[in-house]
Amino acid sequence: MVDLYPEIEPYAHGMLDVGDGNRVYWETCGNPHGKPAVVVHGGPGSGCIPWHRRLFDPAAYRLVLFDQRNCGRSRPHASAPEIDLARNTTAYLIVDMERLRSHLGIERWLVFGGSWGSTLALAYAESHLERVTELVLFGVTTGRHTEFDWTFRGGLARFFPEQWDRLRASLPPAERDGDVVVAYSRLLNDADPAVRQRAAEAWCLWESATPGWPPSDSLSPRFTDPAYALAFARIVTHYVRHNAWLEDGVLLRGAGALAEIPGALINGRFDFQAPLANAWELRRVWPRAELVIVDDAGHIPTVPGVTQAIIRATDRFAVSQ
Repeated sequence: MVDLYPEIEPYAHGMLDVGDGNRVYWETCGNPHGKPAVVVHGGPGSGCIPWHRRLFDPAAYRLVLFDQRNCGRSRPHASAPEIDLARNTTAYLIVDMERLRSHLGIERWLVFGGSWGSTLALAYAESHLERVTELVLFGVTTGRHTEFDWTFRGGLARFFPEQWDRLRASLPPAERDGDVVVAYSRLLNDADPAVRQRAAEAWCLWESATPGWPPSDSLSPRFTDPAYALAFARIVTHYVRHNAWLEDGVLLRGAGALAEIPGALINGRFDFQAPLANAWELRRVWPRAELVIVDDAGHIPTVPGVTQAIIRATDRFAVSQ
């Protein structure tokens, strides 16, 4: 049995000006002289949470958490309808990570990410190999267009038809048979705040239904904050509409560049949002990564089996390889 590390508070935090009027929240926890590691949260648009701090030995790691543009404690916040997301893209987030690394005086760091965060972590690592000591990824996604289609354009409806029909039924009749992502993106940016909030709730009900089994018919607690739900839904649909601005399959094709970087891939066998095949195919082109399959888990990382596998990986990499 591997337990979460004790709750800790940051020893430093701040807002980093990354240009274009954006300020990114960051914090550092643990040992100021420890091994640097950075947490890349999911969503996109989720923000970091205290649970992330407890996945790393605070005596061994200098842990960096940050909230990606327009979500969490970063500002401006995407819950404000006038906030333009045009400069919130994968490429901008990678540049933000490099600015943060430089700002904190870190030469190289372990990069940790789950769900969408695993895609962003891969994109960062493949473009900045010299800055990455190890990669720890869970609920693995690689940014292929089929992966976005699976989760957000009807693939998952094979397992969750009732919830998918509910998502479509919340759209105007003329848009129910089109691209659901485009339709919701329009509603989430509507001039009427009531329209925006109804769309955010419907979208987040779908997001709440699919991480585990049996499906949930109620909102996940994180979505009960209307500002959080609206920002999250706006950012997710913004990214999915554009397939995260990634050429199809580019991160899998580029994974050979990770040959000298150790890694861990952790995935629930019954992960509907990030099917195990994603991690399996990444492992085939990145042999130095260890694949850990948690047989009784889905996409929820806080279940004991997934949490324990994550902590075993961060403990193993606590001393540089």
